[in-house]
Amino acid sequence: MLEEQVLNPAVHDRQGFDCGVPALNEYLQRYAEQHRRKGISAAYVLVDSAAASLVLGYYTLSAAEVDVARLADVDRKRLPRFPVPCFRMGRLACRIDQRGRGLGKLLVGCAVDRCLTAREHIAAYALIVDAKDEAAKRFYQHFGFKALMDRSLTLYFPLGR
Repeated sequence: MLEEQVLNPAVHDRQGFDCGVPALNEYLQRYAEQHRRKGISAAYVLVDSAAASLVLGYYTLSAAEVDVARLADVDRKRLPRFPVPCFRMGRLACRIDQRGRGLGKLLVGCAVDRCLTAREHIAAYALIVDAKDEAAKRFYQHFGFKALMDRSLTLYFPLGR
């Protein structure tokens, strides 16, 4: 059974993770735990409970804010005229040998769910992502993310009603 867990270096095999993007591999292997300790971001991994050390994919979350002037008109109308708090999904990656299984979709869903749960205790308007290219942008748009007005590769997903 697939499950999302907080990255635990004592349990999860970070060195064996390969998503095909060296920078994303290196982040998980070298920096994710450091960033957690420093309060920069938190990493969450997707594992199969039958092989809990094998990281199938991961994402990171951190605090962020967005200037309301960059949001779509329909979203901007109901917000104050100053930057609003948000969550940022800084990284999202799946093992290269697991592509095509829908793990990216599952990880996005886990991230949104985690943000909605946190939103019960900490105010945040949206989940923000920085797409690395147009293909990644289309991936996020498929789930309802919208591009910021002046940054076409930075997208947001409103978490409220």
